Amino acid sequence: MALRMWASSTANALRISSASRAHLSPAFSLSRCFSTVLDGLKYASSHEWVKAEGSVATIGITDHAQDHLGEVVFAEVPEPGSSVTQGSSFGAVESVKATSDVNAPISGEIVEVNTKLSESPGLINSSPYEEGWMIKVKPSNPSEMEKLMGPKEYVKFCEEEDAAH
Repeated sequence: MALRMWASSTANALRISSASRAHLSPAFSLSRCFSTVLDGLKYASSHEWVKAEGSVATIGITDHAQDHLGEVVFAEVPEPGSSVTQGSSFGAVESVKATSDVNAPISGEIVEVNTKLSESPGLINSSPYEEGWMIKVKPSNPSEMEKLMGPKEYVKFCEEEDAAH
């Protein structure tokens, strides 16, 4: 049992530290689950991330979330032009383990969705912060970003959440 846990942890660590993510530094690595948390992003307690870029914010699920879900086999995203409300579900991610709602960390109008996810939902696993983003939103209340966690707070949150389970 211990050997299997060590092998699984080692495999996850090697996947996370692959060269394909090296250009995303600086990053933090969670000691308990080997997930990547990036500087420059904001994080929700429901494990979504937000990257503000000018008047648009890109949203996806965190590496920690995809790691806990396992292999993603389907991603449901809304139509562009619809609105999202902070804390409300805007889509879902189905994995081999479970189906999970994805919540909006901020409110706004959806200006773009990642259409690649319909053909390749596994992008959420292999590249949660780049190719696996879900929606782009024009924020309606930019101050909501201030209420989200920074990278260090999110790392602590995940460590505490994992320790409780």
